[in-house]
Amino acid sequence: MRRHQWLCVTIGVLAATALAAPAADQGPGNAPSAAVDLSKKTGPISPYIYGQFIEHLGRCIDGGIWAEMLADRKFASFITSRNSPWKRLGGEVGWSLTMDVDKPFVGRWSAKVTVTGRAPDEAVGIVQGHLGVVKDGEYVGRVILAGKGAVEATLAWGEGDKQRQTVAIAADAEAFKAYPIRFKAGAGSDKASLAIGVRGAGVVWVGTASLMPADNVRGMRADTLKLLKALDAPIYRWPGGNFVSGYDWRDGIGERDRRPPRKNPAWRGVEHNDFGLGEFIDYCRELKTTPLVVVNTGLGSPELAAAMVAYCNAGPETPWGKRRAANGHREPFGVRWWGVGNEMYGGWQLGHTSLERYTTRHNEFVRAMRAVDPKIKLVGVGASGKWSRQMLTDCAEAMDLLSEHFYCQERKDLAAHIAQIPDRVRAKARAHREYLRTIPAMKLRPIAIALDEWNYWYGKHLYGELGTRYFLKDALGIARGLHEMVRNRDVFEMAMYAQTVNVIGCIKTSKTAAGFATTGLPLMLYRRHFGTTALAVQGRPAPLDVAAATTADGQRATIAIVNPTTKAQTLKLVVRGGKLSSGATRYVITGADPMAYNDPGKAPAVKIAEGRVASFDPGAIEVPPISIVLFVAGIEKD
Repeated sequence: MRRHQWLCVTIGVLAATALAAPAADQGPGNAPSAAVDLSKKTGPISPYIYGQFIEHLGRCIDGGIWAEMLADRKFASFITSRNSPWKRLGGEVGWSLTMDVDKPFVGRWSAKVTVTGRAPDEAVGIVQGHLGVVKDGEYVGRVILAGKGAVEATLAWGEGDKQRQTVAIAADAEAFKAYPIRFKAGAGSDKASLAIGVRGAGVVWVGTASLMPADNVRGMRADTLKLLKALDAPIYRWPGGNFVSGYDWRDGIGERDRRPPRKNPAWRGVEHNDFGLGEFIDYCRELKTTPLVVVNTGLGSPELAAAMVAYCNAGPETPWGKRRAANGHREPFGVRWWGVGNEMYGGWQLGHTSLERYTTRHNEFVRAMRAVDPKIKLVGVGASGKWSRQMLTDCAEAMDLLSEHFYCQERKDLAAHIAQIPDRVRAKARAHREYLRTIPAMKLRPIAIALDEWNYWYGKHLYGELGTRYFLKDALGIARGLHEMVRNRDVFEMAMYAQTVNVIGCIKTSKTAAGFATTGLPLMLYRRHFGTTALAVQGRPAPLDVAAATTADGQRATIAIVNPTTKAQTLKLVVRGGKLSSGATRYVITGADPMAYNDPGKAPAVKIAEGRVASFDPGAIEVPPISIVLFVAGIEKD
């Protein structure tokens, strides 16, 4: 993901194979028309084109996927600094708050509360506000303390004694010790707070704290996880993105509270390493999806990448396998897909180097990784043009897929805005076919594309860093992008919509709610209902975009239509090689305004409407304005 500049270049040349893509306006009186032959299948559609990407950036993981409610829970910043979300609790007399470097629990220091002499009448210590709670919601966590004193952990959701609940803790150990806390909120609030205070004389060190909703699933937000399961993406790429080029994966294993806080190497904020390699595997297992782990070819080393493969895939009797087993995972993770670096062609990337040096570096990494596990599959860094050509020339034996990325900004014209995504997909396909035709190594071992970052990227950051809002018009562009990948299925093996939660994501969250952005709807709809075997669609259905597929057993067909105009259209579809049943299921994504959007916690303005069509007539398919329409019908043999 490029950090500073995300301009989308208009592509003016259409691929000859994209016969069903919108063409020039056919003029008044000429209804859009197309033909599909149910008996002529063009080949299987890789399920991996519905993949997703998550990165340690903004509120994608922290505040999105991960359920931790406390910011800077490991005190990476001095509590007295303006960067810290923690504040002093209590007055100025009779006690002190210091950051003690001599007794750190994790990181550089721990918070030390010293109450001597005449103790204040109130609990004194630290407090963090702006937490979100729901009425009757239960919240669990822990505080890790050392020293001796009467400690109170208090969750407050309003003013007054009746608007809070306190857990009393008798801290009594010189060494750090974890004390559980549990609360039930009496009312909902976005301004709740957690206080950790000492009442009476004592000296107490606060090593770290944690607070999560009690319904979290292995540390993940239950509401976000529910949507992720509905999205049903077959593969996830992690941990980056730009983040990976400065990431040491060893920071994210072992006891979670002891993992060091670090400055995010690529983006803003602090990375607490709570969501590490084991948590990512838990995430994938919970979602029943395939993990794709990216190794650090920026500031990392081949040895570090090989160790990561060993930690994931080696047996429990090996050195790294023993480390994994000690961390609660005796059996290997069995990670088969690995990304070898991210966007190393860009000057914004940590460890950026020349193309000539990087092809050598890529091969060095792959040799080290394959020495640990020769069965792994690898995605190399690509960028259309000289970089991709040289990578395919020099590294063909050291990769299974070639990565490509693109992002598009906003266009004022509705049709032009929507067309950007399919235009970019088509351009990637055309360039790649040229590589396959002209690079000798590709004739012996053809390599397909992993479009492992693609999306729109524009607008205000309303959901944290890079947390942009998406509109109905963006959903139409995503659907047309999927159409284009289906048409070019011979060169697209994998694609990851970037990103998944909040950060230019298809799911958005607030402190207490989660919901699908408009772009999540076509990803979910096509993944569930589009079919797995592509059908060629011929004709010139402009201004509509039409794609078709059948199920693997050939029993059902899906006709997918995108209308990028503000006028209703009627598509005349000629069906050959079989007959579609008169009854069909119809799925529609539409709205009155191309700028319609969804917000978490509010009734969605854009959603998937499902209905049954008793008499489906392909010769006169009504398509609403600014819409995505899927018809799923049985196939009857002629």
